[in-house]
Amino acid sequence: MRKKFQHKFHWTDLVTYLFFLLLAACVWYGHAMHSVRNTRVPVIVNYTGIPGTIAMGGEGLPDTIQVEIRDAGQRLNAYLREPPHLTVDLHSYVHGEKGTIHITADDLRRKISDLLQGTSRLIATTPEEISCTYYTVREKTVRIVSDVQLTMANEYQLVGEPQLSQTSIKIFGNGAQLETIDSIYTERREIGNLSDTTTIRVALAPPVGVRVEKDSIELLVIAERFTEKKITLPLRAENVPAGYTIRLFPREVEATLRVGMSHFGQVSDQDVVAVCHYSAERKDKLDVQLRYTNPYITDAWVYPATVEFILEQ
Repeated sequence: MRKKFQHKFHWTDLVTYLFFLLLAACVWYGHAMHSVRNTRVPVIVNYTGIPGTIAMGGEGLPDTIQVEIRDAGQRLNAYLREPPHLTVDLHSYVHGEKGTIHITADDLRRKISDLLQGTSRLIATTPEEISCTYYTVREKTVRIVSDVQLTMANEYQLVGEPQLSQTSIKIFGNGAQLETIDSIYTERREIGNLSDTTTIRVALAPPVGVRVEKDSIELLVIAERFTEKKITLPLRAENVPAGYTIRLFPREVEATLRVGMSHFGQVSDQDVVAVCHYSAERKDKLDVQLRYTNPYITDAWVYPATVEFILEQ
């Protein structure tokens, strides 16, 4: 009985300890959320108003500025969860073919302060100011080439060629380098198991030192379930020497056509012709070829693929 009592007392003591520990944590968290302190917060910077023919020298313009803010913990946590975004219009900073973009510390602090809540106090920014040289580059329009490999799901096929949202694009860079470039490729990607019409956004992959007017474009892939249509065709021979006749065995072949479901009714026996091309080098058998021009036939094969023949004079 004594051991059982001691065990029960120890368990109760542990529960009490955990309760007060949790209570202390809640009190501390509540105090931290309302207490005022300093915290470093990233500010994401987006630049507009830069002409396409202008390039930045050195390390370029910073895309993130670290700022030290003083405010209540709850507000600071909100800044950390969703960093402020600063948009800087550089239109008035670019003059002539080359020069320096310079945003003073006072101007930068004013722009960032406008993003903050009224209770927030901006203590410091890193960097304190923005300074970057710029210069003019050449412009050229080149074609876009897709480097995306597509694999269809079972019983599905592509309908036509994948379509880029645009076929050409402007690039900017050194004149000597641009002379060697006539096309820009998309990033190399492999996309599989496609079973529906899909729009894919793919990044462009320009050479080092070359800038493009867009970072990415869209690729439209039209997919459709296909079916197979079997037809029996008479077989005819071509290139038979004058004064000779040819007998083919068999005289008919079976063709299997792959057709998209939506165009099945638009394919008929008259769209396909089965022929053999006679050659004096072939002594026993001739290859069978299928010819078709109907665009809704995406593939076709024939059985048998070769036939026997007798050439008679």
